[in-house]
Amino acid sequence: MIERGEGCKVYVCMTNILYSMSICAVAIGLMSCGAVGEMKKRDSVDKVVKTDREWQEVLTEEQFYVTRQAGTERAFSGKYWNHKEKGFYACVCCDSELFRSDAKFDSGCGWPSYFEPVAEGAITERRDVSHGMIRTEVICTRCDAHLGHVFRDGPPPTGLRYCINSASIRFCDRPNKIEE
Repeated sequence: MIERGEGCKVYVCMTNILYSMSICAVAIGLMSCGAVGEMKKRDSVDKVVKTDREWQEVLTEEQFYVTRQAGTERAFSGKYWNHKEKGFYACVCCDSELFRSDAKFDSGCGWPSYFEPVAEGAITERRDVSHGMIRTEVICTRCDAHLGHVFRDGPPPTGLRYCINSASIRFCDRPNKIEE
């Protein structure tokens, strides 16, 4: 399309290319620093933000340790590791629905295990390199509560095992009825 002797057209074409490249560079820069993702997240989820002191006022010591300090309860010690009632499990901090009982299975690990969350976007995954291991931490998207970890050794249909601390969830036998 560019021919010799048409310097003006070449200049316009090169200017358009450079303009397009600069827009792409800005977009890539925003995405790499998380600005675009954070804007989208804020628009789609009403975040719950509290100070540690405010969380301590509404959570038990164990719930605070697990959800706000990324702690872990002992295996086979939590309220829901062997729980079999029908319903769903919500975040203990913000009551967001996280997992359904029909996605729960006995993994033998001593913590409640699920093969999928209740909906896409209910939980957020992030890399965890604590304790000399590389794992994938799962947190509540709405309030950033630590829930547990996800492993790629679960049953069909997903092949995932969300290993969740009982201290980070509450059972609900129907919507809007959260156990205390």
